[in-house]
Amino acid sequence: MPIPAVRPLNPLAFAIACVVALPAAAQTRETDGATRLDAVIVTGTRAVDRTVLESTSPVDVLDAEDLRRAGAVNGELGSALQALLPSFNIPRQSNSGGADHIRAAQLRGLSPDQVLVLVNGKRRHVSALVTTGSKVGRGNTPVDFNAIPLSAIKRIEVLRDGAGAQYGADAVAGVINIILDDAGDGGAFEASYGAHHTKLEPIDRTLTDGQSASFAAKVGTALGDAGFLRVGLEYKALSPTNRAGFDQIPPWDRTPRNLELQGRRNYQLGNGAARDINGWLNTEIALGTTTTFYAFGTYAQRDTEGANYFRYPDGEANWPEVYPDGFRPVSIGENLDVAGVAGVRTQWGDWDVDASLNHGRNAFTYRLRDSINASLGPSSPTRFKTGDYAFDQTLANVDVSRLFAQGDTLHTVAAGVEFRVETYETGAGDPASYAAGPFTGRPTGSQAGGGLTPQDAADLDRDVASVYASVSSGFGDALSTDAAVRYERYSDFGGEVTGKLAARYAFAPAFALRGALSKNFRAPSLGQIGFESTGTGYNAAGQLIQSRLLSVNNPIARALGATDLTPEQSINASLGFTSRIGEKFDVSLDLFQIDIDDRVALSEAITSDALTAYIDSAFGVPGVESVSVFTNAADTQTRGAEAVANWRHPLAGGQLLLTGTWSYAETEIKRVVATPAQLTAVVPDAVLFGVEERNTLTDAAPRTRSAFSAHWNDDRWNLLARVTRHGSTRRVFNFGGGFEPEQVYGAKWQLDAEAEVRLGERWALAIGGQNLTDAYADRSNDDIFYFGNLPYDVLSGIGSSGAYYYTRLRYSF
Repeated sequence: MPIPAVRPLNPLAFAIACVVALPAAAQTRETDGATRLDAVIVTGTRAVDRTVLESTSPVDVLDAEDLRRAGAVNGELGSALQALLPSFNIPRQSNSGGADHIRAAQLRGLSPDQVLVLVNGKRRHVSALVTTGSKVGRGNTPVDFNAIPLSAIKRIEVLRDGAGAQYGADAVAGVINIILDDAGDGGAFEASYGAHHTKLEPIDRTLTDGQSASFAAKVGTALGDAGFLRVGLEYKALSPTNRAGFDQIPPWDRTPRNLELQGRRNYQLGNGAARDINGWLNTEIALGTTTTFYAFGTYAQRDTEGANYFRYPDGEANWPEVYPDGFRPVSIGENLDVAGVAGVRTQWGDWDVDASLNHGRNAFTYRLRDSINASLGPSSPTRFKTGDYAFDQTLANVDVSRLFAQGDTLHTVAAGVEFRVETYETGAGDPASYAAGPFTGRPTGSQAGGGLTPQDAADLDRDVASVYASVSSGFGDALSTDAAVRYERYSDFGGEVTGKLAARYAFAPAFALRGALSKNFRAPSLGQIGFESTGTGYNAAGQLIQSRLLSVNNPIARALGATDLTPEQSINASLGFTSRIGEKFDVSLDLFQIDIDDRVALSEAITSDALTAYIDSAFGVPGVESVSVFTNAADTQTRGAEAVANWRHPLAGGQLLLTGTWSYAETEIKRVVATPAQLTAVVPDAVLFGVEERNTLTDAAPRTRSAFSAHWNDDRWNLLARVTRHGSTRRVFNFGGGFEPEQVYGAKWQLDAEAEVRLGERWALAIGGQNLTDAYADRSNDDIFYFGNLPYDVLSGIGSSGAYYYTRLRYSF
């Protein structure tokens, strides 16, 4: 059944007279009498007394209030982080296969699988679905940020630096540590409702859609003198948006019957429908004077819908007896995500000991409705299950640490061991989803994604063992250092040694320099090693083809020159300064360079009649028109800079915080993998890694994002606004025959604002809006907008849904 829509509500017309704001760097807003610059951080160092400005690497701290306001559109953590962190990018996909259901996030312009996510300092598992249809995050198995309830979070610490030696593989771009709410009493109930209200220029209409509703509740209680139990529940429902234009009908589909649909909106472009149920808990129980038991976990069940290209009534993919007016398949994602950690913290002499068990699982079932397997004829089903995917991660680790004091010098020595088991499984779809029926000349398999065949199914596992040691030192008030080394051994890739050195020196009371150098690595995910799929869909030029994504172990891939994947290797270097002048002003600037060798990516889709004939004759597999594989595609260098400045001042009986932030990251390709001779022997003009996939790594994501913000509050009012500048992006297609259209989408400005008033001691009411100027990305040009149907690209950070208005009611106790 379709996901129930949220009932429409006419948005409130309002204007909030606030100056601009970006909570991303509201990392310094005053809370409980202390700025977060003075807050002790736990990410990026083993020292127990470091603050934000005292860290040897840049760390952003976001509190629950920042996240609650920034996630106003749909209550999603990913959306909140994009609003708050200039270096974080999580575009909303459309017509992008699995990426319509699981959004992939970038840090510092790198791939989504190059950022490590922790919850309460423990490694988070990744998703089971390989996102092969997206642009940003193509070929990745990212962490699903939106499976973590927003209301569960106390704060988030974002380490913008390589940290593989400290936390293990994957921490190439940085580490995002999500720290759960640990209050021992009180709670809150919160409900919100909102909708998009926008003028859609391509069709010259004003639309109200994308209605969203959410409810969250949490409560805590003390357990003994030092323990607590905190639990919560969330429910979210999101209706779709549609920003498609009027269909001009592709030239190859212009039959008399199809032309009757010209000028209609046959496609969908925008947010898909979604429904989420989330639960979480966080607890600690004292077991004597020196021992504490702790446990925490999250549960998420999300049902989502995604858009696909329209199939015209007069075409080989359709039977008019089934769909007389054509059809647009709808993908359905059933996403179950669970995670749990239990452990004990105790003391062994002068050593602090932390031992824990950690298990995470993501299970994804992919379905289609309003589809058909044309080769089965008019009796084909119209609903299909196309595959099951599951990823499990289980960890056991023991960490020990101790503080040594020598006069004014303090050393925190830490060491630990970890053993991790990963498993990855995929299961076949319904037989009708991949069957080759009796009607030859018709596409086989369900439209908009053929089902996994039994031959496509994967069952992989591996073990990872690691040991590390680190020293965090403070040499008086001026100099602090961090050093770490780790040895990590994969059962399928062997061992790797990583290391990091970082230091901060305060050469004057108000100024300090900091810098870091680290070696990091990332092993290919099990999904990238074992995932295969077979499908019938539309290529970049909009033409219907049968395609296969082959694992590197597949005999066809081997015959075409595929080789075993190897781990990515990186060297990270950074240099920055921080300054704090009195209690009113602070600023930081950090420069970085990240060199990555052997980046894992999907190849171009290789398409050729000669390829089709070769696969048929050599392997007895007919009709394969396109093939792609994973490969160690390129060596890259990413250079960038990030700046944060804050100014605070009493104003009108309250406190005003002004913040400016800026981030820049540019990736350059230094080397590209050669096209195998085995492939060029079959397809002479084949390019394994060409313009489209180079574009994915270099400039499909914004290179810059900047913002200026203001937040004012007193005992009754909270006024917030932010202006964000999303930098330009670039899209490149390869339509074959040397036709490679491209377009640069210019930078765009976005205005958000919110006003919240306290209604007594317990109630608070807020109204607000995001993208209040109803700004859109540049419209795609005639070569890219697919004959009027897709006027906006998904790459721009401003999205393609227009202005959004909301209200929120909160009761706290």
